[in-house]
Amino acid sequence: MLSLTDNPGPRAEPGLRGRIALVTGSTGGIGLAVARALARAGCDIRLHGLASAAEAAPALAELEALGIRASYHRAELADPTAIAALIAEAGPPDILVNNAAARHFGPVEETTPEAWDEDIAVNLSAAFHLVRLSLPVMRRRGWGRVLNMSSIYGLIGAANRVGYVTTKTALIGLTRAVALETATSGITCNALCPGSTLTPNIEARLRAAMAAGGLDRGAAEAQFLAGKQPTGRFVQAEAIGAMAAFLCSEAGRDITGAVLPLDGGWSAA
Repeated sequence: MLSLTDNPGPRAEPGLRGRIALVTGSTGGIGLAVARALARAGCDIRLHGLASAAEAAPALAELEALGIRASYHRAELADPTAIAALIAEAGPPDILVNNAAARHFGPVEETTPEAWDEDIAVNLSAAFHLVRLSLPVMRRRGWGRVLNMSSIYGLIGAANRVGYVTTKTALIGLTRAVALETATSGITCNALCPGSTLTPNIEARLRAAMAAGGLDRGAAEAQFLAGKQPTGRFVQAEAIGAMAAFLCSEAGRDITGAVLPLDGGWSAA
């Protein structure tokens, strides 16, 4: 029996207890924040990434401490065969979050065919294949949630990232098509469009700017966010996770085909 001084740590809420969520690209950043939020709602989590098992172990331990079951699955999403193996190994999910992404920077004429093909394969085709392989079981269960992680760059254009802009825009089209095809099946499909979020990738870019320009933290952040979010601050990964969990909850059952910006007003400017 626990005493009043015992602290067993946080435990998952029962809302989505027993549901299985597969979150791609989830060993860090937005993907891990989504996985945390779903775990707190009661979901068992299937993490995915390209990290080694040892590198993914801390994230697994963190999630399991919430009282749910978690596993890690390494798969190259540019390969359709690897995607099929991922679903076979992890099991058909109740909740699919297509979060993994590749990105390449540079003008169109300097973008290599290899870079373009990787962006298409990882950011768009992988989402298609994962949805294609997950929907049959979702339909049989009469329940499912698909979340496609688009981007502010799915809502507006930008120079020097043609593959990313193209694929994140196309993900919105995929979202709408799937939403309409599953509208009477108990399945929802929505897209989230985050603005600049303080992920490990952006953290590294901020530190590089601070070192190169002799900037303090505040100046580096202001420089990075200039012309972007009118709020003047980064979007919190935890807020994106909370929105994902809401959409997967019973309260989100009639939200489907939605494209939801979480961008501090960037797309409204």
